[in-house]
Amino acid sequence: MTKTIQELFDLTGRTAIVTGGGTHLGTAFTEALTDLGAKVYIASRRAELCEEVAERLSGEGRDVTAMGCDVTEESQVDALVDRVMNETGRLDIAVCNAGGSFTTSYPPDGDVDEFKRTLDVNLTGTYITAQSAGRAMIPAKSGSIITLGSIGATLAMDTRIYNSEFQRSGPPYLAAKGGVLNLTRALAAEYGEYGVTANCISPGQIPRIDTNADQVETFRKMIPLQRTGLSQDLKGTVALLASDAGAWITGQEFRVDGGWSIW
Repeated sequence: MTKTIQELFDLTGRTAIVTGGGTHLGTAFTEALTDLGAKVYIASRRAELCEEVAERLSGEGRDVTAMGCDVTEESQVDALVDRVMNETGRLDIAVCNAGGSFTTSYPPDGDVDEFKRTLDVNLTGTYITAQSAGRAMIPAKSGSIITLGSIGATLAMDTRIYNSEFQRSGPPYLAAKGGVLNLTRALAAEYGEYGVTANCISPGQIPRIDTNADQVETFRKMIPLQRTGLSQDLKGTVALLASDAGAWITGQEFRVDGGWSIW
């Protein structure tokens, strides 16, 4: 039966997990999914932050539950997925948003431990989450896994544009996000026969509120749309990939960067 565009985007009755759910991007993803009718579990190592976000969003009438979870620990991710399945009986969407940059040193004197930690949180954490989610989705023959890349997944950084007061991410983060992007393609190949999709959202410059103002202005001047991004700029993409509107899209990268990557 042909669906209307409203029906294609409708997530009523579906359940989602958003890791890194207490962050500005995680909150935006949660808002988008709940606006479309989904029940969302947000999870993070910082359980108290997730609780604060869940309380605020629940107060707005959204169906949000918070849980502590370190995505680098397989047992904790499995416990999160088990809770979702026990309470709702289904897992339709997994947004692998947990990650971060821990770079304080750069080649040729980069800290190898920083490199390993960055890979662990961004790449290994995504792999663990995607595997646990996949085990829940495959029996249902449906589901959407959405990973978080970066414009740095395919582009190097021009070190000349960063001022001394801004802590740029550096090679460890770029390596990790490049891995996430190709992992996503691999997941699409592995899960396709089961009706489970896997796609990657690669955001551009979306500064936090406390980002150095001069640095933000430098970013703005380099973006064709002449503004830096807002977390809400990612809502449409996650809605597409999480819903039936994106049911025939898999293994793809969606750069949401105001045109940064066209230069």
